[in-house]
Amino acid sequence: MSEVQPSAVNRNCLACAFPFWGQLTPAEQEQLCRFTRPVKYRKGERVHSPVENCVGILLLRSGQLRAYLLSEDGRDITLYRLFQGEVCILSASCVMDSVNFDLYIDAEEDTEAYCIGAGVFRQLMQQNVYVRCYAYQMTAERFSDTMWTMQQILFMSADRRLAIFLTDELAKTGGADLHMTHDQIARYMGSAREVVSRLLKYFAGEGLVRLYRGGVEVLDKERLKQIAHGA
Repeated sequence: MSEVQPSAVNRNCLACAFPFWGQLTPAEQEQLCRFTRPVKYRKGERVHSPVENCVGILLLRSGQLRAYLLSEDGRDITLYRLFQGEVCILSASCVMDSVNFDLYIDAEEDTEAYCIGAGVFRQLMQQNVYVRCYAYQMTAERFSDTMWTMQQILFMSADRRLAIFLTDELAKTGGADLHMTHDQIARYMGSAREVVSRLLKYFAGEGLVRLYRGGVEVLDKERLKQIAHGA
């Protein structure tokens, strides 16, 4: 991780990102800005782990973060990913007394973010009910994402999970191409690469997708949506 000078922090970015900004006193706004610093993470760099210090709240300016669980034998399950403009609340899990599971967060791309110090955020939570409500709302949303991931892994067929994944990813871009390898797709889905490759070949044989090196082009979005909905 690298840092730049705190003076580069943009107050407008914080005001736009956090709905509680207007409910802060001028002194609290100044305190938030003073303890917010721009940070950068290289692709593949560890952002947060159970054995490292509490990072703080991260507001993504660019790039992508991946939150996942890691087993003792090295296997991981992706819980959710975060993109530009989103807030990573569980990188400061130390300020949330009810969060006590081992979460890992890595940078999937070169990433720039604003980092709010965990200590000052905890203080703002204690003195301002709007900050506290926001923190618990964001934590609840992340747990909802986690439960949705677990529901797919435990109760859905692999082909439906792949259809859901492809549909969700394309919804973010509005295009028809997904520039990911089979290995990346498998990691994000919490599946095995062999399973994903077999299903993609099946989808290609059915005319749903076209496979090419480093990516997938969806040819039949409607049929893919039907599979995603269990039809």
